[in-house]
Amino acid sequence: MKLLVTQARANCLANRRLLAAVARLSNAEFHAPRTSFFPSLALTLNHLLAVDGYYLAALHGDADMVKRWSAYVPATTAAELAVRQDESDRRLIDFCAGLVPADDDRVVAFDRGAGLATGPREPLWRVMAQLFMHQTHHRGQAHAMLAGTAVKPPQLDDFILLGDAAQRVADMAALGWDEPL
Repeated sequence: MKLLVTQARANCLANRRLLAAVARLSNAEFHAPRTSFFPSLALTLNHLLAVDGYYLAALHGDADMVKRWSAYVPATTAAELAVRQDESDRRLIDFCAGLVPADDDRVVAFDRGAGLATGPREPLWRVMAQLFMHQTHHRGQAHAMLAGTAVKPPQLDDFILLGDAAQRVADMAALGWDEPL
């Protein structure tokens, strides 16, 4: 399960770097219309956080995942979003750290509005792959949108490798993590 913990940590580090860069924008720039699937940084990054919450509810077997999804209140500032995303990322890391090899094929139930009994069921490994792919996909969109501002987008790939450890010393210290995993 070391791979999932590493992916969850990389996800957290990428979110922290991206959101630190986004925080340098004014609130108007955070909400400004941009070309992408969700047409602003605020909408894109709030979508990521909302979906994370839904998936975390499914992974934890929470029966009220649709209620949580419906009750999601978007963050109005990049600073608020960063705090909430960090909490979500830490919850995902803790979840991954608690997994054992037998969990790989555990079935995760989703409620798409008609209850858990009738919703889709997926093996945990597929759910995790989808969650990380979703994060990467929309984070890439936000990264591209940020490139259209005066703020230079941060590097988000390659940084989890040991050869780049010097670039994440401050992040690792802030999170209380040691190298290597």
